[in-house]
Amino acid sequence: MSLFLIVALPFLGALLPGVMISAGRQTCSGVTFMVTLAAFIGLLTNLPAVLAGEVVTTGFEWIPLLGLNVTLMLDGLGFFFAMLILGIGLLIIAYARLYLSREDNMGEFFTYLLLFQGAMVGIVLSDNILLLLIFWELTSLSSFLLIGYWKHLPEGRQGARMALAVTGMGGLAMIGGMLILGQIVGSYDLSVILQNRELIQADPLYVPALILILLGCFTKSAQFPFHFWLPHAMAAPTPVSAYLHSATMVKAGIFLMARMWPVLSGTPEWFVIVTTAGLITMVLGAIIALFKHDLKALLAFSTVSHLGLITMLLGTGTAFGAMAAVFHILNHATFKAALFMSAGIIDHEAHTRDIRRLGGLRTLMPITFVIATLASLSMAGIPFFNGFLSKEMMLEEATHTVLFGTWWLVPALATFGSVFSAAYCFRLIGHTFLGPVRDDYPHKPHDPPAGMWLPPALLMIPVIVIGVAPFLVQDFVFLVAKSVIGGVEKLDVKYIKIWHGLVPALFMSIIAVIGGLILLALFKPLLRAWDTAPRPEAKEIFEGLIAAVVRLARAVIAPLHDGAFTRYGAIMAVTVVAAALHAYSTGTIGEAVRAMQPVTEVAVAGWAMLVAAALAMVFLHRNRLLSLILIGIVGLMVSVGFIFFSAPDLAMTQITVEVVTIILMLLALNFLPNRTPIESTVLRRTRDGAIAVAGGLATTALAMHYLLRESVAQPISEFHLANSYKGGGGTNVVNVILVDFRGFDTFGEIIVLGIAALLIYALTETLLNGPTRARLLNRKPDQPRAGDMHPTMMVVLTRVLMPVVMMVGFYIFLRGHNEPGGGFIAGLVVSIGVVMQYMASGFGWASARLRYPYHGIIGAGVLIAGLTGIGSWFVGKPFLTSDFTYVRIPPFQEFELATAALFDLGVFLAVVGAVMLSLESFSRLARRAHVPDTEHAMDIDPSRDDPPDPKDPVAQGGQ
Repeated sequence: MSLFLIVALPFLGALLPGVMISAGRQTCSGVTFMVTLAAFIGLLTNLPAVLAGEVVTTGFEWIPLLGLNVTLMLDGLGFFFAMLILGIGLLIIAYARLYLSREDNMGEFFTYLLLFQGAMVGIVLSDNILLLLIFWELTSLSSFLLIGYWKHLPEGRQGARMALAVTGMGGLAMIGGMLILGQIVGSYDLSVILQNRELIQADPLYVPALILILLGCFTKSAQFPFHFWLPHAMAAPTPVSAYLHSATMVKAGIFLMARMWPVLSGTPEWFVIVTTAGLITMVLGAIIALFKHDLKALLAFSTVSHLGLITMLLGTGTAFGAMAAVFHILNHATFKAALFMSAGIIDHEAHTRDIRRLGGLRTLMPITFVIATLASLSMAGIPFFNGFLSKEMMLEEATHTVLFGTWWLVPALATFGSVFSAAYCFRLIGHTFLGPVRDDYPHKPHDPPAGMWLPPALLMIPVIVIGVAPFLVQDFVFLVAKSVIGGVEKLDVKYIKIWHGLVPALFMSIIAVIGGLILLALFKPLLRAWDTAPRPEAKEIFEGLIAAVVRLARAVIAPLHDGAFTRYGAIMAVTVVAAALHAYSTGTIGEAVRAMQPVTEVAVAGWAMLVAAALAMVFLHRNRLLSLILIGIVGLMVSVGFIFFSAPDLAMTQITVEVVTIILMLLALNFLPNRTPIESTVLRRTRDGAIAVAGGLATTALAMHYLLRESVAQPISEFHLANSYKGGGGTNVVNVILVDFRGFDTFGEIIVLGIAALLIYALTETLLNGPTRARLLNRKPDQPRAGDMHPTMMVVLTRVLMPVVMMVGFYIFLRGHNEPGGGFIAGLVVSIGVVMQYMASGFGWASARLRYPYHGIIGAGVLIAGLTGIGSWFVGKPFLTSDFTYVRIPPFQEFELATAALFDLGVFLAVVGAVMLSLESFSRLARRAHVPDTEHAMDIDPSRDDPPDPKDPVAQGGQ
């Protein structure tokens, strides 16, 4: 299966649960399961190639100038993590089906889960660091939704915000580090970066890049001092906790450290930072976990500890350490997912996770007891379970690691952490399942249905099989480890086996087990000492820092961001002019090499009218209607300027936009007083005038500089002129740019235009259906209105002109590819014709004859434009690549057929729909504001008009 499809399946599948929940919870969970299963099977189809040592790649260039390529890569490491994400994801989905209650929105939950799953698969399969960063941030956003899924719980909302804040800030730091790596190497593709170890480590920016990338990894994988967010994420439903802690989010940072290991490891900076952070996290997490009474909190801090263990192994920089890290990632995923699901079963059945209220569950929940005990023993590092093997390898690596010049520091801390790790595992077993049966459980516990215990039970198979027969996974672990170390070192041939002889690691392991039992026996006095000992609370420190940042932000922003547009404009204008003045005074300006064009009388007259209108606007702007007229004059003079400089397309666009804009503003003025009150002082107006004059002079100087001197860069216009017909099949360069060279920009612009129109419509609906409706209906016109609402001459003229306008619009649309015109201008022309009908015959008459809603016209335009762009994919070309040919149908002459015409049709429809929806929305407001007595009165055959709606008080002339 294609790697693209493997990544895309979870995202596409996320569309299904919200729909399928209407068919029942079983169907909803079944569809989610099948989507993940399809992706998992697709992943397995690539297993033979991965086992053969191949690297499966696929991709295409997206934005090559930015280095953003959509490229995916599947090697041993990527396959390993994708297998964990999708494989354990299947078990989580099956488990969540019975865990979630009837009150929980299962469709919403599985939608979030699939989004998160797709983002994680995208991370581990990305071959471009920019693409990886996109998926990285998607995991933060989707995990925020999952952690805060139970919105009614304050701790859930708080945990989600904390996770997003910490991982989001780390992600921002990591973006900087990744960009530095890309600049050093000259490529953002991982496959290229991983081959330039010497170049990266010799660069002076290596250390800054390393620190920034590690900040992203440490925050995502909850390494000290960012470990505090992970336990607070336990407010999420247990399926989420099990998924995040075993195979997904917290392993993302570990994955990235493993992925970047070939180019970042092996330096003193890497060794000291990563090893130290891992050791501290491992020990600190294990100590805190021992004294937690909430089962999920205990498991959360145990996850923190084990993540520290893996980080420490990667930090050593040796091939054996990398192999041990890979092996422990596998083992930890199996026993930790089972333990979290077991904790969820206990909570689900006993209605509590507090260990102090449990005990004696061995006889009441025998199946859960067996599963949780086996998983806990594996986590404690007891022989014949998989956790023992990787823990032994960790201790072995620790004995060969010298930190800060001290040979015993790492072995001592690793043993110390293992003691507490064994202790909290023994406590989980003893205090939860052993002891007498109690009679004060919140709810009588018992084993759940098979659907809940079977997923964690299946995970016990690798826990036991790997523990007793490690040779079964030895080759696979070697394969993944080789993907981690790349060509940096040869893998040390130390087999994964149960017995290594009487080595130091064995004695350290024995000390850990015996020490764990001793700590459990002394738990009560240790707990009292722990409760009374003063210690910093990371959560309180974090909240204090956030509060301090908020106060600082308010102190800085409040004086600047006060809602005064004049202040924003003044600051921006002064900054730009000051920067330009500095550049002018310190730079070198060449001599003018071009002569000014002769100044004709027509040019002087047009310039004088433009200046006069602009100055009049400055002094007379308080009269809103007069201001609108002056704005129209300025716009028309700009259109004349376009014609003067041989830009007919721009002139036609400017004129049509001006007409539509003036009509839209006239409707808006209907709700505003005639004059604007004076709100600025004389001093402020003087200041604003000085800034405006400075900005105008600076713009004039810049224009003269470029017009009178030769440009250093090659003008892009020459490319467009040379390739307009050859590449786009059209002689109208402006239109070819819009529909071909810059078609993607145009596509985005019509989408934004449609969204703006829909927003205006939504605001209008809110006004008409809310308290404003009553005020509009009760509003009385200030002046008596003319009795003839629809003059006969205007009605007849507009109806006669409508076919002519449509024909002109059709003509402008067809000629646009080779002559001035196009879909945008044609859409505005047709919109003006339709608006004339509203103005002449009234809103009721025009809307009654509307055959197609404007919403649908916008949607049809965007859809046609999008499908036209997608069509190029089927011939192996990038999105929106146009094509053209010439055909001859007798007896007609030869004519051109271009795919750009379909794209232009989409632009035409989107423009017509957006403009008309906006104008219609304002018209509806105006209709409510001025209620005529006889809205349908006309001097010509009023019987042809539709009768007023008897249910509409406005149409009846009432309130």
